[in-house]
Amino acid sequence: MGHTYANILLHVVFSTKDRRPLIQDSFRPRLYEYMCGVARSEFGRAITVGGTDNHIHGLLSIGTDLSVGEILAKWESLSSGWVHKTFPDARDFGWQPGYGAFSLSQSNAEKVIQYIESQADHHKRLTFEEEFLTLLKRHRIQFDAEHVWA
Repeated sequence: MGHTYANILLHVVFSTKDRRPLIQDSFRPRLYEYMCGVARSEFGRAITVGGTDNHIHGLLSIGTDLSVGEILAKWESLSSGWVHKTFPDARDFGWQPGYGAFSLSQSNAEKVIQYIESQADHHKRLTFEEEFLTLLKRHRIQFDAEHVWA
């Protein structure tokens, strides 16, 4: 085969440092826009980005030339640097080490988009910690509950 064809979709989730409410309303929409721009220029595209004051969800379409770890390290590093440079009052802003990355098929993409875009309503019923553990279980990822947040 002379060409590479891929449609690699990832639902990624990561939180702010210590899951603190560091994503302020005043810059949240601009942060999401910036993160979409980083995705386009660095590794593919962000189909949607959403979250709350303490975590981010992204539905990403990624290329085949970088690992998930490389992609998320770049996404976190560039976005954190942008927040510090653009919003000096947010000097405490940072991302927690670690992340969740869940593969999905194109047939489930619309459902995940709706899920990400309804995060504010979703978190009226469920904490981020409860949501993340549910995602791990739903995707059959083995974990030790004592070490998830360490």
